[in-house]
Amino acid sequence: MLDFIIVGNGLAALAFAEVLLQNNCSFVVFGDSKLKSSRVAAGLYNPLIVKRYRPLQDAVDQIDFLRSFYSRAEQRLCAKFHHEKLTLRKFVSIAEQNDWFEHADKPQLANLLSNDLFTSAIEGIDSPFQYGVVNYTGHLDTNVFITKYQTFLANSGCFIAESFIYADLEFSSEFVTYHEFQASNVIFAEGYGVNQNPYFNFVSVPGTKGEGITIHAPQLKLTEIINSGVFILPLGNDLFKVGATYEWTDKTEQTTAAAREELTMRLKQVIQCDFEIVDQWAGVRPTTPDRKAIVGNHPQFPQLHILNGLGTRGVMLGPTMAKLLYDHIVDKKEIPTYLQAKRFWKQ
Repeated sequence: MLDFIIVGNGLAALAFAEVLLQNNCSFVVFGDSKLKSSRVAAGLYNPLIVKRYRPLQDAVDQIDFLRSFYSRAEQRLCAKFHHEKLTLRKFVSIAEQNDWFEHADKPQLANLLSNDLFTSAIEGIDSPFQYGVVNYTGHLDTNVFITKYQTFLANSGCFIAESFIYADLEFSSEFVTYHEFQASNVIFAEGYGVNQNPYFNFVSVPGTKGEGITIHAPQLKLTEIINSGVFILPLGNDLFKVGATYEWTDKTEQTTAAAREELTMRLKQVIQCDFEIVDQWAGVRPTTPDRKAIVGNHPQFPQLHILNGLGTRGVMLGPTMAKLLYDHIVDKKEIPTYLQAKRFWKQ
């Protein structure tokens, strides 16, 4: 008898797996390669919506937790994938610089926005008005994290690389049976794929497509993250990830010429050096209408639970939401109403 079956192999699913490992629980993960949004994600995290100067709820606590969380995962996997890194906002005018200082003096933003400008010149970028610095930022190399984690779980006999067949799930009063496995709980952490889940088809995860490009720019000497119209994430070896677009109609993972052109135009407004596009990528983020995660149990099947709706903040929300769900299942701790799956339930 297993404690848990996890369905999904993205950031949410693996964050829950890490919580289980930290608590010595038994589990198996079912995952396929149909959806790749977690793998192609830039993996950035920061405590606010920079262009609106709007702090995110519980952001500092979530970032403090994710840093220790991913550090433990790095030790477990003997790999490096979490990187604390400054995020810079390029100012285009004195007025924008003054606006930054005005917001940095507000109590709710004082520890998030630095009053000290980043004044060092960055080759490849003309910025006469310098840069603002956002604190508590960094990124997770999501592809390395997912690859290393899946390999670790596979070597431990805990990962099965196949699609989950919902019709094969059988229920009893105390546990569920799926093929040769019996488990006390099933965690569905499928991202946008939850729309194919007959048990949680009542939740709303319409998704938002995002596209990005990877560029080769030897003249761009950037070591920090830029967030100014586009994000620019240094990868090393003169490579940089640039993104991202938002598309609410097209829900495929096919890249488009329109997104490539949009990102190229926006990038040229930030950097002033030659670059070559060497890759383009796309994924569908598991966004919800109210921009809140979905965490909790099924209203009719107590053995079934959901961890979804992390949207653009999977790296940042994943650890906290996974721990919240675990504590609810094991220790009966209450989940805030605004996160519960039953907010979508209609009899």
